[in-house]
Amino acid sequence: MENIRENEEQKLAEKTVTVNIDGIDYKVPVGISVLEAARMVNIEIPSLCYLKDINEIGACRVCVVEIEGARNLQASCVYPVREGLKVKTNTERVRRARRTAVSLLLSNHHRECTTCIRNLNCELQNLADDLGIRNIPFTGEMKDYGFHDNNPAIQRDYNKCINCRRCMAICNKIQECYVYTPINRGLDTVIAPAFQKDLSEVSCIMCGQCVLACPTGSLTEKEHINEVWEAISDPDKYVIAQTAPSIQVTIGEVFGMPIGSFVAGKLVAALRRIGFDKVFATDVTADLTIMEEGSELVERLLHHPDKLPLLSSCCPGWVKFAEHFYPEFLPHLSSTKSPHAMCGALTKSWYAKKYGFDPKKIVNVAIMPCTAKKYEAARPELECDGYRNVDYVLTTRELARMIRQVGLDFPNLPDEEYDEPFDQYSGAAMIFGATGGVLEAAVRSAHKLITGKDMPVPDYEEARGQSGLKYGTITFGDKTITVAIAHGTGNAKKALELFKSGEKHFDYMEVMACPGGCVGGGGQPILGGRDYKYISLSYRHNRADALYNIDRDKEIRYSHENPRIQQIYKEFLGQPLSEVAKKYLHTTYVPRGVHPYLKKEQFYKGFSEN
Repeated sequence: MENIRENEEQKLAEKTVTVNIDGIDYKVPVGISVLEAARMVNIEIPSLCYLKDINEIGACRVCVVEIEGARNLQASCVYPVREGLKVKTNTERVRRARRTAVSLLLSNHHRECTTCIRNLNCELQNLADDLGIRNIPFTGEMKDYGFHDNNPAIQRDYNKCINCRRCMAICNKIQECYVYTPINRGLDTVIAPAFQKDLSEVSCIMCGQCVLACPTGSLTEKEHINEVWEAISDPDKYVIAQTAPSIQVTIGEVFGMPIGSFVAGKLVAALRRIGFDKVFATDVTADLTIMEEGSELVERLLHHPDKLPLLSSCCPGWVKFAEHFYPEFLPHLSSTKSPHAMCGALTKSWYAKKYGFDPKKIVNVAIMPCTAKKYEAARPELECDGYRNVDYVLTTRELARMIRQVGLDFPNLPDEEYDEPFDQYSGAAMIFGATGGVLEAAVRSAHKLITGKDMPVPDYEEARGQSGLKYGTITFGDKTITVAIAHGTGNAKKALELFKSGEKHFDYMEVMACPGGCVGGGGQPILGGRDYKYISLSYRHNRADALYNIDRDKEIRYSHENPRIQQIYKEFLGQPLSEVAKKYLHTTYVPRGVHPYLKKEQFYKGFSEN
């Protein structure tokens, strides 16, 4: 059915109509909106609420145009093209209507631009500048809707919300968590969780896709920059930075480098100049995650088939989704910690002992693509020997702000190497950042564990691509298993429901909460503002392709061949799934319910002690 639908859509796209936009005839595909048609021919129609295929509701009225024969201005994002249609996008009437719409939004918007986290990267700010709005003619009492930040990951400033509903559309249609809903009516409307509760009190998975979608500073990550600066400035602290695989191909975008630029060496140089004592690659513990999760897969396949399917667990957004909506599947989640938690646990145990450091003085700072990692770091389960695995999580965006605060010329920094012993990693670790990468990396090592031989071709093409839900088969010697890959928790929900109904079967499934995987994480650079018209899922393709190219160029492409992994097992862990490994590298999960109403101190455990 999916192939039939795709073929029908392709045939429809091949049909064209002629439309006249601002006096020039253009041939455009049938079925698209006037907004899409204009942008296809490089005519910019501004918008605020529009997200292609996700939020097409004509609510903000910023994209209005004149249509010949229509008495009123029309919202171009919901007006379909037709043969002979005549459109004017730049008349005095249109410009006046757009200025009025934006001025009305600004009249009840707390305009703290110079101190706002989205300053110079705010769609509302940029649109006001483009439209030449220099004063707000509408005055009156400004409402105060409040500020919510009773969780470690995401903060919500309702005074900067413009009711575009993009957060709600992403959460409902892509993630299917249904956290946001319109509350009240008319001018009192607020887009918020039920009863305007904090995100810590509802079934929010902290993925941050709403933060990426928000055009203003109404939804942002909760910053921990000041806390990290304080730790770096403390001579009694030994501050370690660890960087996730996907950061190496995304942070360069903030500084004007092409999407997908591999900047690992410059990233290390920047972190050293900021003042971190050591810079580690989380990729090393990504290899370690593969060894532990791959061993779990082999153990279940060979000895405990009743515990199948095995579900990946390195994505904290997905884990929280399962805890809320599918607690019956929690026994099927791999108990393996995510790579950043493993790195934190090892730096305060094996590394501290090996190099003679007091674990109490070690501050582990994880640079992650994900807001959910902030939540994960605060989980009470992620603690060993009385120490938090990770003390602070900074998103890609937060690190970029620190680099700017120092005044570093990032593109022209020299390329430097990661510090021992978290410095060498395989190609399998790099592809962790792309959807399907965890599963592909795991089966490479699982093949070795089962057959004693490396996979003849390490590239598992069926795991790649941006399709939201994929199925495939993998053969280990004389044994064949079925695998599934989902990105976006809405797709995970679909897969689990098909499994429960018996329509689909799989032995192993990887889930990434964010579309595209970590390269599309909620903490990644926000490509918006004036360039928002160019943004689509294609940028996630480019980032993922960069990771796969690095993997192909790596001399070591299997996690079990990484000499650092072999060293860690020899000196500390013994072997995968050993008692020591289970203590430091594995965790547990908690059924949370769809309406949890948890106390905030449960989320702050650990952070309050730093």
